[in-house]
Amino acid sequence: MEERWLVGVDIGGTTIKLAFVTEDGELVTKWEITTDKSENGHRIPNDIAKSIDQKLLELNSPKEKLLALGVGAPGPVNFTDGSIEVAVNLGWEHFPLKALLEKETTLPVVVDNDANLAALGEMWKGAGAGANDMIFVTLGTGVGGGIISNGKIVHGLNGAGGEIGHITSVIKDGANCNCGKQGCLETIASATGIVRLALEEVSTTTEPTRLRDVFKQTQTLTAKDVLDLAKEEDGTAKKVIDEVTLHLGLALANLANGLNPEKIVIGGGVSRAGDTILAPIREYFERFAFPRVSDGIDITIATIGNDAGVIGAAWLAKTSVPANAGVTTNTV
Repeated sequence: MEERWLVGVDIGGTTIKLAFVTEDGELVTKWEITTDKSENGHRIPNDIAKSIDQKLLELNSPKEKLLALGVGAPGPVNFTDGSIEVAVNLGWEHFPLKALLEKETTLPVVVDNDANLAALGEMWKGAGAGANDMIFVTLGTGVGGGIISNGKIVHGLNGAGGEIGHITSVIKDGANCNCGKQGCLETIASATGIVRLALEEVSTTTEPTRLRDVFKQTQTLTAKDVLDLAKEEDGTAKKVIDEVTLHLGLALANLANGLNPEKIVIGGGVSRAGDTILAPIREYFERFAFPRVSDGIDITIATIGNDAGVIGAAWLAKTSVPANAGVTTNTV
């Protein structure tokens, strides 16, 4: 039987990542296009369809080779019709993404939240391979994640399952979060949160620290500055990372006490610090997790990086669309 491909799409605020992926999860080709946010993002489905057709032309492959399309989008998804409830950075509100993409591409389409699809990608071909029960957390500008139970994403009643970044970590006088609450994990463990904590330390501590030197030179700090200096044993930087990993370890332990996962996978830009952040997370996790839960669990760094979204989208298409699905054609 001739090999067929899945299409994985990961819609971001700046670029849209696309890939053709085999049914075994191997990347055939991947590429990006610019996210056109004009007209409240209404051109995006057509841009995706045109880009897929152009790539098929470049590869001299027929449209019939494509089986289905999976797409990850920012914001909550209405799983009844595959629409996006709201995606502020794209200008979408009750946006019928599934319906529009099916019309433009003539392919079966399935839609989910982008963080959930990154979790599925790591489960299929990344650090979570082989784990049917897994927690995935991504530490970037914000904190996102996905929870996989028995091989399936946990969506919950309103599609808000896996909102790890909005676990309340500081119950009194916490920092304001973009979600409208205070003290969310995202205000501490994101790159933005790390910088906020570091600036607070620099402004209040009298201890010598290279963080202050960096700030004086550049009038700014980055999460990478803090993580790099923590690795170099700067006391103030280490104090910041200790607080970050304390809250991460506690949150992940509490989640794990409910799920009892095989693996916890940590991704996003902050995870590139490796053991500087992973080792203390493990230490705090062991302290807070129920002993039977922590026994044998693997806490590790994500391995497929920016490809996780498109690979997870392909997995979603593979497992959600009937095997005989594919290109539809209009008949008279």
